[in-house]
Amino acid sequence: MDIRINLDRLKGDIESLSKIGSDPNGGITRPSFSKADLEAQGWLKEKIKSAGFSLRQAGAGNIFGRLEGKGKTIMAGSHIDSVINGGNFDGPVGVLSALECLRRIKEEGLSLSKPLEVASFTDEEGNLVGDFLGSRAFTGQLNQDILEKDLTQFGTTLPEILKGTEFSIESIMEAHKQRPDIEAFLEIHIEQGIVLETENKSIGIVDHIAGKRHKSCSFLGEASHSGTTPLELRHDAFLGLADFALKSTQHVATKHYGSMVTIGRVNVRPGAFSVVPGQVDFSLDFRSTSKETLEELEKSFSALAEDIASTRGLNFTSKIVDKTDPVSIPSRIIDIMKEESEKLGYPFMILPSGAGHDAQIVASVAEPGMIFIPCLDGISHSPQEIIKWEDLEKGANLLLQVILRLAG
Repeated sequence: MDIRINLDRLKGDIESLSKIGSDPNGGITRPSFSKADLEAQGWLKEKIKSAGFSLRQAGAGNIFGRLEGKGKTIMAGSHIDSVINGGNFDGPVGVLSALECLRRIKEEGLSLSKPLEVASFTDEEGNLVGDFLGSRAFTGQLNQDILEKDLTQFGTTLPEILKGTEFSIESIMEAHKQRPDIEAFLEIHIEQGIVLETENKSIGIVDHIAGKRHKSCSFLGEASHSGTTPLELRHDAFLGLADFALKSTQHVATKHYGSMVTIGRVNVRPGAFSVVPGQVDFSLDFRSTSKETLEELEKSFSALAEDIASTRGLNFTSKIVDKTDPVSIPSRIIDIMKEESEKLGYPFMILPSGAGHDAQIVASVAEPGMIFIPCLDGISHSPQEIIKWEDLEKGANLLLQVILRLAG
């Protein structure tokens, strides 16, 4: 169907939203339920109402705009929250492109057989209690005890953050009861990598979304004086981590190439220049598009850490902070995206997503589909997050055509 999105309007929406939560460092700081996020929610709700769609906001803060029809819903969207000092495009591209697609369908007076919804999910970025708070609430995959007791990255609990808002732990836990029957959920997102840019492609069609395990780990040794404790008598926790970091990376590179392992945060205690480290706390993130590989890595890393601890006279502890399972995009959705890309004359490539997305969580209740567009140098979660508007136009036009195929 020869219908295209209005790029000027979409661009204007993105630029308008980017003013909410802008910080002095040039980025966006809009964690969910913050003053900036609540302002952004209000802004989006007005956009939905002014476009003539019915508005629904569920108990987790998720926002939906609906164009009525019969049968199962075709939904598209993403999130509008950000990391601290993040960028303008991670999340909003998906929400506002979906809104633009629905506006164009309504403006053209097209009669589709199925209902359409644009969705904006709360706290995809995991600033609060684990990633994907909104989409997990939407699909009924939350643990109330964790929500009530775990600390957010701001050092407070989620119930404390919710004070003064219309939301509560109870409303979040009840949010899935307002979910319509969904056939498919589509999400357009920046790639957050350099593959599309390197291959000079404007469109990426995602075939798999990697699962992850995020663990909080510690090597526990013995603090001692750096000038008087012989090397062979030390119980150096940092050396345990150094050994683990190298060997875990080597294991993935040689046995499971294509999967990932990252130690992104390290805290050395007591942290004095003249003291052998007695404790090292660190984050461990490993990802794969294969559930079997994730399970193997979990066993291998635990065994490796215990072996290193035993050899160096240390103890090792760990606990799961968050986890997701890999998702395979259904061939039906991939085929439709490929066919519509070819009709539009847009060169594309098939690629996996190493990052997690709301589509991965919603896959438990609907067929997921993901479209990637390039971001300059693969930079995301940063004020330097940049896209080309012509790439967004192509991605949004493809999203529009896929929606029409699924709902027509």
